[in-house]
Amino acid sequence: MSDYRVLLYYKYVKIEDPERFRDEHMKLCEDIGLKGRILVSEEGINGTCSGTVEQTDHYMEAVRSDERFEDIYFKTDEANEHAFKKMHVRYRPEIVSLKLGEEDHDASEVTGKFLDPIEWKEALEDENTIVLDARNDYEYDLGHFRGAVRPDIQSFRDLPEWIKENKEKFMDKRVVTYCTGGIRCEKLTGWLMKEGFKDVGQLHGGIHHYGTDPETQGEKWDGKMYVFDERISVDINKIDKNVVAKDWYDGEPCERYVNCANPECNRQYITSEENEHNYLRGCSHECRIHPRNRYVEEHNLSRQDVVDRLEAIGETLPETV
Repeated sequence: MSDYRVLLYYKYVKIEDPERFRDEHMKLCEDIGLKGRILVSEEGINGTCSGTVEQTDHYMEAVRSDERFEDIYFKTDEANEHAFKKMHVRYRPEIVSLKLGEEDHDASEVTGKFLDPIEWKEALEDENTIVLDARNDYEYDLGHFRGAVRPDIQSFRDLPEWIKENKEKFMDKRVVTYCTGGIRCEKLTGWLMKEGFKDVGQLHGGIHHYGTDPETQGEKWDGKMYVFDERISVDINKIDKNVVAKDWYDGEPCERYVNCANPECNRQYITSEENEHNYLRGCSHECRIHPRNRYVEEHNLSRQDVVDRLEAIGETLPETV
């Protein structure tokens, strides 16, 4: 057993005074000693936090003592240390940003059918079922279910527009969708039903729940699952894992994310340690020669060092830089 745990959870439920709830919840987390990121709104709560086994047990007990959250489902991961550096509890208009405006709905009342891991695996094997990834493109690129549709989006709030543009491709078919922990799907599937989709389902508990199920053991998942904390990614498939992510520079199999060294870019992309070194952690030539390249600063590289690295990859450093 590890000394620490990471909790992933959410619940769509009406919170009358979310800002007061936020302040009280922040104090609870600080008193317990948790670290993490929790969002609160009128429509519910969405959180990921870390702490010792004792601290997370205390927190789950405290949350469930509130009748609004007595049935909340906590997904847990073992960890060797905190997965966050600080504790934040923030108010947001939505606990997951879909920005539907007038098309918005109460996800606690309108949502698709929940599929348990076995039912989900059966859906993956059904050639007449469309499996839609409800996450961002960079999450999909690191890992996804085999055969899943990859929406060309960089943010969840862009998904409804993408679906409208591609509606004719799967409007008359069974559509099932998945995300990390389930929160995005619970809002999305309700919207799909309002849009006229007749047979809509979602993976209950998300990818995380599927990966910890003793019967499925993450089968038919390729790559790793992206997570929004210090870990960056976690393994899901315990049976026949494949690496699907590719190095930004040479296309070789790789599952290591970094942020571009240009502070004005900060793109998150996949690359090996060797290529990070060769390309100065710049995702483009412009980022490599940026005057505030963080890789150059971190490694105290001289101008000649930069010139040598660039020449090795067939680029040059302009005299004006």
